Amino acid sequence: MTHQVLDPVTPVTRAGAVEVSPVAGRIGAEVCSVRLSGELDGRTVAELRRALLRHKVLFFRGQYHLDAAGQAAFARLLGTPAAALPAPDGAWHADASYAERPPGFAVLRAVEVPAYGGDTVWANTVAAYDDLPVELRELADRLWVLHSDELTAGGGDAARAEHPLVRVHPETGERALLLGGFARSVVGLSTEADSEALIRLFQERVTRLENTVRWRWAPGDVAVWDNRATQHRVVHDFPAGARRLHLTAVEGEAPLAVDGRRGVPLP
Repeated sequence: MTHQVLDPVTPVTRAGAVEVSPVAGRIGAEVCSVRLSGELDGRTVAELRRALLRHKVLFFRGQYHLDAAGQAAFARLLGTPAAALPAPDGAWHADASYAERPPGFAVLRAVEVPAYGGDTVWANTVAAYDDLPVELRELADRLWVLHSDELTAGGGDAARAEHPLVRVHPETGERALLLGGFARSVVGLSTEADSEALIRLFQERVTRLENTVRWRWAPGDVAVWDNRATQHRVVHDFPAGARRLHLTAVEGEAPLAVDGRRGVPLP
């Protein structure tokens, strides 16, 4: 088995204007030297993108100057803006995995945070795949999963898509497990029990503590993550109404399977 462990010899790396400090062994890093805006130069944006692809989620403290417009302007440097879509309450998920083209990146800004609680946890779905025994990797490479937002559609028509359980990252070539709270069933299995068992087997690999990073929010914090290589969830241990964060999403692509097929929407 192999897994991602960030280089312990050089915990702080510098590339031009970007200083990056890992905050966990397999996922997550804090960027200490960048003031986020839509005016960042191309070199800095490229360095941030490289760090994001490596660490999967980046954290920025003290971005008090950002408002919704500034956040959207920064997000546009990463790609085309996408509609922010609902998440399953309290469940691990990849944003809008039920869509034909789930978001590629997401930018989350703390507006109001509770005095305690309300952390967000991210998991590295590439490391989860890498840690699988060879036999489970070979099985996962062949499976497809139905994703649906039926529980968050608010009485409207549910959006659905069939995606490969293992998606190939379009920029790094890494393989990642695509599951989370919108995953409903494994395509081709005849019983609900079999689907639930397989989804649970692989999902539990994603959320092993070794694959996660937990962030304690403070005012002015911003998190940016690669939705194609992560899942995340909110820790619901805070008073009602005490937490407000603003999300901006960036368009992604239809997930690519190991065999070259892409995820497809369903009517």
